[in-house]
Amino acid sequence: MSNFKQKQYKSKGEKEFLFQHPGVRSVSKIHDAIKNKHGVVSEERLSEEILKHVIVKPQMKIDDFESYQEYNEVINAAYAFITGQDEGNDNQQAGS
Repeated sequence: MSNFKQKQYKSKGEKEFLFQHPGVRSVSKIHDAIKNKHGVVSEERLSEEILKHVIVKPQMKIDDFESYQEYNEVINAAYAFITGQDEGNDNQQAGS
């Protein structure tokens, strides 16, 4: 997986994370896995998939976050990274 794009991310709480794009097929699988039977996105499922497949350092679980605010910030940043919504934010890029 070292061929996939990576990004260093620093939260507002000054904690550092390493995001790694898992590949287009994996992103597609994540999109399928995070929805319930009605097609509604589950926050918990999204977070679990992001923590399992995208945030590679440090390895974390939802309960490892000290605040909901930081948890929400980091998960949203990682999701924006894998979906290409953060491409204008090159100041935190770490590889290609």
